[in-house]
Parts: sequence; C-alpha cells; structure tokens
Amino acid sequence: MIELKHPYLNEDHEIFRQALRKFLEKEAYPFYEQWEEDRMIPRSFWTKMGEQGFLCPDIDEKYGGSGVDWGFAVVINEELERVGTSLIGIGLHNDIVVPYITTFGTEEQKQRWLPKCVTGEIITAIAMTEPGTGSDLANIKTTAKLDGDHYIVNGQKTFITNGIQSDLVVVAVKTDTQAVPKHKGVSLLVIERGTPGFSRGRKLNKVGLHSQDTAELIFEDVV
Repeated sequence: MIELKHPYLNEDHEIFRQALRKFLEKEAYPFYEQWEEDRMIPRSFWTKMGEQGFLCPDIDEKYGGSGVDWGFAVVINEELERVGTSLIGIGLHNDIVVPYITTFGTEEQKQRWLPKCVTGEIITAIAMTEPGTGSDLANIKTTAKLDGDHYIVNGQKTFITNGIQSDLVVVAVKTDTQAVPKHKGVSLLVIERGTPGFSRGRKLNKVGLHSQDTAELIFEDVV
C-alpha cells in the first residue's frame, strides 16, 4: 500500500510520483550541479520531461496533454524541488503561463501553441517586472499602441524567469495609459521568439538559483 502524503492526492498521484522520481534520478540529479555551473538548464531536459508526460499534464488530451487534475502539478513541483530550486522555471511554464493560454486563448492559439508546450518544444515565460517599477503592474511603462489590426509594443522587462530560452512570452503592457484607476489600462499580449524588435538583454547572475534562466527582455517597435 502506498502511503499518501496529502489528503487530496490519491494512489494514481503517488504512482505518478514514483515514475517522475525514477526519471529525475536518471536525468536530473546527476547533472544538476553541472547545470548550476553552466548557469542554464539544457533544452534537452525540457524535451525529455515532455516525452514522459511531465509538462502541462492538465492540458486537454486533444492538445496533447493528459487532462489530469492539478494534484499532478503538486507532485511535479515537489519532486523538482527535491532536485533543486533552480528548476522552478518548469513550474512557471506548467502552472502559471500555459494556463493563461488554456483559459483565455482562442481555439487557433490553443492548437498552435499548446501541443508544443506539452512536448517542451515551446518554453514559456511571463514578463511583468520592469526596471524602476518592479512588479507594480499599475505603473508599468511598457506600452502597446493599437495600429490597425495589431499592436506596436515598446518597453523593457527584467528578472524574467525562462527569459533567455523562452519561445512564447506573455507580456504585461499598457494599452491605455490614461485609464483610471491605472490598472484598468493593463493588458496581456503574447509575443513569440523571432518577432522583429523583440530581443534579449543580459542573462542575470543571482546569489542562488544559478541555472534558473533569468533575463532582461527588450521590445522595440514590436508588431
């Protein structure tokens, strides 16, 4: 009989935990210190996680996920934390960024992005924090001005988890700089790697979490 750690986890979750732990013992524990020295978790680890069903398992099966409950996310985060906290970018991808797409994305966007989020081909980030503003979203300076059927984005973000490796970034912008109260003018736009005007600044060194990819993002007339 498997001993359950939490009242909301059942035997299926614990079987999943054992499979994940076995995977991490082979693919993460032996390499974590090297990743810390290299200041980066390799993309190959993301794709291996995806191949085994450890990325975005809650996503509907029609988009490549397993359609399971969020107890599986709890298991994933606990086991990754046992390896090292620098792996928190995976939790950000699974539990924070991708749910914006599953909740608010159009059907076309879901079909375009979600299957690759599950396989690890797409790594996501969310860009809110700014130089001089921090995480005070009501006072962000990054703007998105409507021009015909698209927006033009200008601004900078900093301390962005998965910033260097991200392929898809949910960006907090001001679409109405005159809104009262200020937070009413904030919107979220999705910007893809390779979009002209979107570039990466420094990969930031930190006191800890060395292999956790943290960076500056720059937007210059991004359409």
